[in-house]
Amino acid sequence: MTEKKDYYTILGVGREASKEDIKRAYRRLAKKYHPDLNKDNAKEAEKKFKEISEAYEVLSDPQKKMNYDKFGQAGVDFGPGGFEWSDFTRFNDVEDIFGDLLKSFFGGRASTGAGADVGAGARTSFFDMFFDRGMDRDMGYERVRPTRGSDLRYDLEIDLEDAAKGMKKEVSIFKEERCPSCNGTGVSSGGIEVCSACSGSGQLRKVLRQGFAQFISVSVCPHCDGSGQKIKNPCDDCNGSGKIKVTKQISVRIPPGVDSGSRLRISGEGGVGERGGPPGDLFVVINVKEHEFFRRAGNDLFCEIPVRFTQLVFGDDVEVRTIDNNSARIKIPAGTQSGTNFRLKNMGMPDLKGYGRGNMIVRVNVVTPKKLSKKQKELLHEFDKYEKEDKKEEEGRKQKKSFSWWSRDKSRTGIGSESGSE
Repeated sequence: MTEKKDYYTILGVGREASKEDIKRAYRRLAKKYHPDLNKDNAKEAEKKFKEISEAYEVLSDPQKKMNYDKFGQAGVDFGPGGFEWSDFTRFNDVEDIFGDLLKSFFGGRASTGAGADVGAGARTSFFDMFFDRGMDRDMGYERVRPTRGSDLRYDLEIDLEDAAKGMKKEVSIFKEERCPSCNGTGVSSGGIEVCSACSGSGQLRKVLRQGFAQFISVSVCPHCDGSGQKIKNPCDDCNGSGKIKVTKQISVRIPPGVDSGSRLRISGEGGVGERGGPPGDLFVVINVKEHEFFRRAGNDLFCEIPVRFTQLVFGDDVEVRTIDNNSARIKIPAGTQSGTNFRLKNMGMPDLKGYGRGNMIVRVNVVTPKKLSKKQKELLHEFDKYEKEDKKEEEGRKQKKSFSWWSRDKSRTGIGSESGSE
């Protein structure tokens, strides 16, 4: 049966303690009971160190803490054998604690007898030692692997008509590609040898033993950049880089409906990968030029056309251009006001996702003529004369109607009538 423990008492904090309070308490106790700082009583110190680490594992995790507060030890049962170092998951939260322990243990800086720096490697091995990760692992080290090439960007400016109908466009880009002579290896035939510094492992390991503790520093071999191999005879065409710079023509398919800011992805046309990795992608970013006639708003197109005054007065059929370089007709009813909008359905921009087309909105605006013939002026003066007469007659009718209404209202209310008795 697992022994019941009061984690709050073990860390010396109250149940209302904050996360930072819990961390500070663990930091203080970890330094106090670390086995290397209690060599005279190392076995008891190691037991206490494990106990406070168990308490910290529970109280520093919000979910485990909530379960413990509700159900006690049963809410965070670590199994029949109880807490083991493999159950500890909070080492990332307390890396600074162990960094300080290393400093205090080695007097500020850890080094081997030969003066080699152990630093971060010692800190990593410190976790392995106490959290049962095993001393034979690479402790987070990974051999340098093939990496994907970088993505490239190309800005392409097109006309609105091209954005409406779609097109294919040839673009020229300057980029790096895998050297065809060496297939990207950077070496001539038979020009690779095993790195003598790391014996082909791609890593350098340094070991420091102090008491019962063992610290291992693992780093990427600087002589071969972690590949385990060195170039003996570099490729003449790429000088050992495995890459060459080329100017390449790439065909870009622009779908109908693209707008400024649309990004078209062309797989595999980006930068060349490292150490045999796949290439990146090319992203073509579209910029649609402003149009002299149309204004775009989403998938709708707006335009304005000039009309004569008489066209609005008597009505007319007018022709207007479309984005497809065709024409459409608009029927203007008699008496239409200047500034009226007419909508032509499905004559706007095509939707990029294929959901039909937008509309074309046409506004009619009267254009005032700047030059008139003598006859036109005479007719306009005559028109103006009749218009003024009509206006006076209209105002007269309104006044008469208003007076008639006032008279009827006065008779109903008796306003102005005389009354009395003799």
